Amino acid sequence: MLRDIMTGEDEQVLAVVRVVRHADPDVLVVGGIDWDLRAHALAALADAIGGYPHRFAARPNRGVPSGADLDGDSRADGPGDDFGYAGFAGQKGLAVLSRLPIAAPDARDFSELLWRDLHGALIADLVAEQARLSTTAHWDVPVVLSDGGRLNLLIWHATPPVFDGPTDRNGRRNHDEAAFWLRYLDGAFGPPPQSFVLLGAANLDPADSEGRPEALLQLLSDNRLQDV
Repeated sequence: MLRDIMTGEDEQVLAVVRVVRHADPDVLVVGGIDWDLRAHALAALADAIGGYPHRFAARPNRGVPSGADLDGDSRADGPGDDFGYAGFAGQKGLAVLSRLPIAAPDARDFSELLWRDLHGALIADLVAEQARLSTTAHWDVPVVLSDGGRLNLLIWHATPPVFDGPTDRNGRRNHDEAAFWLRYLDGAFGPPPQSFVLLGAANLDPADSEGRPEALLQLLSDNRLQDV
């Protein structure tokens, strides 16, 4: 991805740059960007777009080996055995670009939360105990507003609820990745933020899909949220 951005000729990258410049958001969550330790790809994308001096990215679960046979193929070293499916470590991660300062030291990263530790999880006995909930990540990233207040960005990118077998592992995981935010707002992981925006990819059509829409529907109808 870094190479594609740096050439200045990749059609997909150029399309992203055009769309972002047209929409002109103050804060942007970027999905599908490859993560690297020194954030070279993110910096290159930010430079290509222009106007976003503040950036945040943490290592996603995608491509991180679990050391267990998560996909049931009697091996523990394939992409289906990573905490999040990917071709390499950091592929298809998440990032934040912002004109507002990011309070990075106060950001909370729940990507290492074990799936079985989410209250009410649908995991049952389907996967190894060390399986993580987040396919990509679950973050709470605060940005500092012009009046000194804070707005917390609640960010995630869930697995699609398909491409599995009769156990519906991905469907269950997709459900629980949305359910995490219900638990978070209920205070299961400490006092929830007062001002927040829920951002990301639920990877689920709550009205017409093969997934389990209950948690997402509950989020959409929660009186703590307003669809804008």
